[in-house]
Amino acid sequence: MATRSLLSPVCFFLSSLLLMVRAVPITASTFEPKCIMYLTGQHPNPPTDPSLLKDLTHVALAFIRPHIFNDPHPTSWPFYTTVAAERPKFAEGTKIMIAIGGWGDTQGFSDGARTEEGRKLFAKNIGRMVEETGADGVDIDWEYPGGNGEDYKTVPNSEKAWEITAYPLLLQEIRAAIGPSKLISAAVPGLPRDMLAFTSTTIPSIMSSVDFLNIMTYDMFNRRDNVTKHHTGLQLSLEAIDAYLDRGVPPEKANLGFAYYTKWYRTLPNSSCSSNPIGCPTELMENPLTGGDLGKAGAFSWHDSVPADFAVSWSKALAYGQYDEEGGGHYYWDGDENLWWTWDTPDAILKKYPRIVEERKLGGVFAWGLGEDGDRYEHLQATTKGYREWVEECEEDRGMRVQKRREL
Repeated sequence: MATRSLLSPVCFFLSSLLLMVRAVPITASTFEPKCIMYLTGQHPNPPTDPSLLKDLTHVALAFIRPHIFNDPHPTSWPFYTTVAAERPKFAEGTKIMIAIGGWGDTQGFSDGARTEEGRKLFAKNIGRMVEETGADGVDIDWEYPGGNGEDYKTVPNSEKAWEITAYPLLLQEIRAAIGPSKLISAAVPGLPRDMLAFTSTTIPSIMSSVDFLNIMTYDMFNRRDNVTKHHTGLQLSLEAIDAYLDRGVPPEKANLGFAYYTKWYRTLPNSSCSSNPIGCPTELMENPLTGGDLGKAGAFSWHDSVPADFAVSWSKALAYGQYDEEGGGHYYWDGDENLWWTWDTPDAILKKYPRIVEERKLGGVFAWGLGEDGDRYEHLQATTKGYREWVEECEEDRGMRVQKRREL
């Protein structure tokens, strides 16, 4: 990791801000850092070792479908688990949230957000769900308001432009329904081309309703692209964070995302990628008419079995992969199979703390997802190691009182 300065920028910023807004002198301030994990229905089992979980501040259970909240009289909240079942698995004080939506599940949001009446119903049902389940809040994962979602080829963005103004209105209704004591977060796109609803005009109203944003700084190379790049590279992650900060997101309300999975892509045969594998042309990866997957790209988590067709290539990637110091990502190009691999090693995760979290004075980090990193949990351990060092540096540099839960 890069050598850290004696006075961390995040500590200086937060303490200076508090000194400006308070009328009386203070010697310490309160900083509430966040280390958030999504726990998914695909990989629903967290580690059983408490030492691996003690640094987590929030867990978001993913996903419940949004269309449920458009029902005038819902009788249940269909989900893969319950808050009551998950809460005992984590340290005392860990906030347990319910994530709504996910990739491709946008229609329920659109239906709920379209009218004032619909927004009120949607929000009221979220309030009921939070109360009845005992959740500490909700994560709104609408991918994406304004368009560029999974259906962007079949439903043009022009037909979703109204969602840009409806999105903050929906968040306002949710805040009114659940009250100030419950949490609202939003998972938001990492690629600027997808930030249609997140502009300098809309950000102030969005941020007035949410506690923080989980900026999805992964999947930033996907099947809509045509040349290789890092899917969760440091430089692309920094550009994503800066896009939100430049548009008015307070840095302490912005969280950096980590990916606990690897991705692969087919490059064009005879494309001479060996001389410059970054920026090498790929095969066509999606149907140009429907946007459908053509099978030229894929992903698997650290918990998954390696698909048989990729086992040999992946073993080479693990053995010979390298870190791109310029773009900040781990990668390997397999010339025998014409496969581009892109992923974060534990060391690549650690490099992002000083360069992004500290330099940009962010509020925390999150990862997709906790169970995806089993059974070795090497990326989780890197995440919490970097998190602890970041928090401890604040305490050491300024004597700052960091608000934390009681550890095990």
